[in-house]
Amino acid sequence: MASSVSGPVPLPASRYDLSTYLGRVRHCAEISDPTMLLNTTKDIETAKMKVWDYKNGVIPKMTEELWKAKKVLDSSVHPDTGETVVLPFRMSSCVLSNLVVTAGMLTPGLGTAGTLFWQIANQSLNVAINTANSNKSHPLTTKQIATNYTWAVGASCSVALGLNALVPKLKNISPSTKTVLTRLVPFAAVASAGILNVFLMRSEEIRKGISVFDADGKDRGNSKIAAWYAVGETAASRVINSTPIMVVPPLILVRLQKSKFLRGKPKSFEVLTNIGLIFVTSLAVLPFALAVFPQRQALAVSSLEPKFQGLKDKNGNEVTQLEFNRGI
Repeated sequence: MASSVSGPVPLPASRYDLSTYLGRVRHCAEISDPTMLLNTTKDIETAKMKVWDYKNGVIPKMTEELWKAKKVLDSSVHPDTGETVVLPFRMSSCVLSNLVVTAGMLTPGLGTAGTLFWQIANQSLNVAINTANSNKSHPLTTKQIATNYTWAVGASCSVALGLNALVPKLKNISPSTKTVLTRLVPFAAVASAGILNVFLMRSEEIRKGISVFDADGKDRGNSKIAAWYAVGETAASRVINSTPIMVVPPLILVRLQKSKFLRGKPKSFEVLTNIGLIFVTSLAVLPFALAVFPQRQALAVSSLEPKFQGLKDKNGNEVTQLEFNRGI
């Protein structure tokens, strides 16, 4: 992100009002814009130079060119290290990276082997994205990452296989309802594993706490309570993010399979339709899902640990709120 560029002049967090939901939607649409993948290494370095000029007083005010440079960095660069994130794991690649595994998981009629393969593929991608974008102040060891990956794979596969075996045995429901429930099994597996994955991958933050800041941006120490808020909201956001993508396309596909649009068509046409539904849904709803929780939030000092009580700001006034960065 552009925040990784050094300089005494603070850079605006966004060109939109992040205190409002619509403002966050517009901001998330920018950082998840797939066209940002077209930026070359030279483009990213040029953007860093422009942002550096602003943060060090060379450029006096934000311009359209500077906003574009910030967008390039926010969608491509790690906020802690300043290094370019590997292309498939950037925020701007979110829709495309998840397209293949999501289409695989939502393919109708997967057997046991197919279910296992796509659940493992999905969790592998999740761990890679989490690792590439993780908070570097509390890095996980290779052993911890491997353990978290194993637990996430185990959870997703267990839920998927368990529900696939359970749904056909349900009584007193119509065949059409069973079909719908079967198509929603991948969502249940992804949601449960996603929650577990977040808590495992960010376990060090919960154990040690995360940094909280006053209104002037001064680091006031680590808070475990703030960490629980940050990790809990991130886990909830993963479910919110996956819900429309994992629920809307399969339900539409069920209806299309009963219509003239797909009836009698080759299997390949159904697969392409499925991929198209997932792609369009992802592009349309991802910014709305990402924007549910603010990236940077404030908590009343009274709700934090006792060590944060009675703090004074630079003007000698009592600090009543402290902010934290939720993470992704």
